Amino acid sequence: MEYRSDRYGNKLSVLGFGLMRLPVRLAGIDLERSEGLVLAAVDGGVNYFDTAYLYTGSEEVFGRILARNPELRQKLHIATKLPHSQCRSYEDFDRLFNEQLRRLQVRSVDYYLIHNLADAAGWQRLVELGIERWVTAQQQAGRIGQLGFSFHGKQQGFLDLLEVRDWDFVQIQYNYLDENFQAGRTGLEAAARRGLPVVVMEPLRGGKLAGGLPRRAEQLFAAADPEVSVASWGFRWLFDQPEVTVVLSGMSNEDQLADNLQTAAVAPTGLLSEGQRQVYAEVIDIIRQTYKVPCTGCNYCMPCPQGVNIPGCFAAYNTRAAQGLGTGTFQYITSTAANRVDGYMGARLCIACGACKPKCPQGIDIVQSLREVRARMEPFWFGPLMAIVRRFT
Repeated sequence: MEYRSDRYGNKLSVLGFGLMRLPVRLAGIDLERSEGLVLAAVDGGVNYFDTAYLYTGSEEVFGRILARNPELRQKLHIATKLPHSQCRSYEDFDRLFNEQLRRLQVRSVDYYLIHNLADAAGWQRLVELGIERWVTAQQQAGRIGQLGFSFHGKQQGFLDLLEVRDWDFVQIQYNYLDENFQAGRTGLEAAARRGLPVVVMEPLRGGKLAGGLPRRAEQLFAAADPEVSVASWGFRWLFDQPEVTVVLSGMSNEDQLADNLQTAAVAPTGLLSEGQRQVYAEVIDIIRQTYKVPCTGCNYCMPCPQGVNIPGCFAAYNTRAAQGLGTGTFQYITSTAANRVDGYMGARLCIACGACKPKCPQGIDIVQSLREVRARMEPFWFGPLMAIVRRFT
């Protein structure tokens, strides 16, 4: 495992474990499989684990894993996030943070983030509630280590936020397809100039840059190096950059973990050749010609009041564009339960209420995009076909 330093000299594994996409079963997160993944990750050298108050069940499950394996606490760094939109008073900081400590079954967290802080105005609102005084008190009591923020807004908002406080670290969405999106490379380099460690989330765009790439893009990667997985190409692009400190991966199965550990075992900066950089440029061009909706599957838009599986609809739509009508239609049927009257979660349910739109960190016009999904994924023959399928299944 490669390690890079935060601004205080702590060695952080270049591969971090993002706990938003732990393996699930019908009753929720699968504790046993999640525990196996966490233990295997620690054995592989991973020491940075990222969760959040808003990741349903994540803090609780991670807390149970820590309680069952008390020796882990000294081996890893815990990062979690404050849901600042739920803070209306000074007392809310204590209420929410104490609940997080209870869920995690720990006395302190090492890295604490303001979750999805979009601009300086959002920070100023918290300042007026007294967050700076509160953070200082928590740090003096040893309950919070370093303070940062995660970001999904516009680039200027990120640059403005760098000015309002001497942060300890930042977390941004960044990958080879999003080099100039949100904070982007400009934000990454601005943070690095200030000496701030940068934690990267969505390195594979919610898995879209690992599975579901256009076939031509996969073939380009394979031709360049058949021994390297498509996911590994995504991580290598990030590990190559000295401004990147930790890359979070939402690993949900053992194969993903094994592949990521292998990639992170040799991840020096400057590892890419000019020929490999050209491969990325060609792949990006192919992807942009095919993808229809820039959804990462973060689920911030969910739950939909009408029951639409919004990320599932968009994933199937993109798959249709990238891999063909048959593959996309099959994915749409399975992700929206279109073959079941009682469980249908497809685009047809959208009533354009707009509840989802302000929640989307990618700024997607979800209502309009769902109209496009319905037009493409549910043509005139789709309903009768599903009626026949339901009759015989």
